[in-house]
Amino acid sequence: MTNQSMPGLRPANPNFSSGPCTKRPGWSLEALQDAALGRSHRAKIGKSKLLGAIELTRDVLQVPDSHLIGIVPASDTGAVEMALWSLLGERGVDMVAWESFGSGWVSDVLKQLKLKDARAIDAPYGELPDLSQIDFDRDVVFTWNGTTSGVRVPNGDFIPTDRKGLTICDATSAAFAQRLDFDKLDVVTFSWQKVLGGEAAHGVLILSPRAVERLESYTPAWPLPKIFRLTKGGKLIDGIFRGETINTPSMLAVEDYLDALNWAKEIGGLDALIARADANAAAIARFVEKSDWLGHLAVAPDTRSNTSVCLSITDPEVASLDKDAQAAFAKAIVSMLDKEGVAYDIGAYRDAPPGLRIWCGATVETSDLEALMPWLDWAFATQKSALKAAA
Repeated sequence: MTNQSMPGLRPANPNFSSGPCTKRPGWSLEALQDAALGRSHRAKIGKSKLLGAIELTRDVLQVPDSHLIGIVPASDTGAVEMALWSLLGERGVDMVAWESFGSGWVSDVLKQLKLKDARAIDAPYGELPDLSQIDFDRDVVFTWNGTTSGVRVPNGDFIPTDRKGLTICDATSAAFAQRLDFDKLDVVTFSWQKVLGGEAAHGVLILSPRAVERLESYTPAWPLPKIFRLTKGGKLIDGIFRGETINTPSMLAVEDYLDALNWAKEIGGLDALIARADANAAAIARFVEKSDWLGHLAVAPDTRSNTSVCLSITDPEVASLDKDAQAAFAKAIVSMLDKEGVAYDIGAYRDAPPGLRIWCGATVETSDLEALMPWLDWAFATQKSALKAAA
C-alpha cells in the first residue's frame, strides 16, 4: 500500500462502468453520421443496416452458419426472457446460478412461469456451482460470465455434445471477450452495450438448429406477448433473423453498434478483443497480487472474469466490520474516486458483497487501468485513516 499522497497520473478515460460500458477508443458522434435517422427500419436502408449488423456480428463473434442471429427488444434481459418464455416447459429444466442475474432467471422460471419440474443449482458469490450436478437430458439455463460476481465458466467442456435438452446461455458480459463454444450452446443472448460499448436497449438472440426445432415443435402452455413471439403458425418467423425486427429499433443505436463492430474487425476481430480484455484483467491481477488490502471475489483463478472484475476488501480491520459498515467503507472509496474524476461507477453491484467492480472489456485501455491502480491505494489509505480516527 502506498502512502496517502495523491497520485500524479490520472486515467485518460475514467469510465469503468459495467454497463453501459465505455465507448471504443477514438469514438465520437462523428462516427455515426451515416445513421439512417428519420427513416423507417422497414425501408430498404433500415433493413440493410440491421442485416449488416447481423452479418458483422456473425463475422466478429465467429458464429457458425448453422446458427440464426436476431436483434430483439429490451437488451439482454429481453433476449433471455424471450428464450425462457418461448422454449421452456417441454421438459424439466436445471437453472444454474451464482450471481444476481442468474438468480433472477431462477426466480422468473419458478415464480412467473411456475414450472414444477425446475430445480436450482446455485453457489454463493465468488464460487461456481458443482457443474457435474447438471442433468443435460433436461434444459439448462446459465450465465457464461457472472457480471455481478466476476465468476465465469472456464470453458464449455462441462456440456456434452449428445445432450437431449437445450442449453440457454446468458452471455452478455462474455460475448466478444471470451470464447463461446457455440457447438455446445443452443441459445446465446447478449447486449451490445457491454464488451463493445454500444448504446443500451437492444438485445441479440442466437439460436442453434436444435433451438429452432424446439420452437417449431413445441407450444408453451402460457400465452406469449407479441414482443416474445418467434413463431407463427408453427413456423419460425425467419424475418427476425434477416433484420426485420419485432418492434422499432433505434437506428442511431444500430449505427453505433455497426461502428463498434467495424472497429473490432479492424483491430483483429475476436482474437484481438479477447487479448485486450485479458490484458486489462491482468493489469488488475498484478495489482491485487501485491496488495495487502484487496482480493478477488472469485475464489478460483480459472473462474475469474476478464470483463467484470469484482474485488473484495480483505484488510482485517475492514473485513471484521458488519456488512453495512463494510459497504459504507467501499462506497466511500468509490465516492472519492468519482469526485476526483479518476473512476466512475466502480461500486459492487447492489446485491453483491461489498467491494469494487471494475470493467475490463475490450473498449477499455490497459494504460487507464494501470493509472487507476495507485488511486485505489490512495482512496483506501485515506478511508482507513478516517476509520481509525473515528474508532
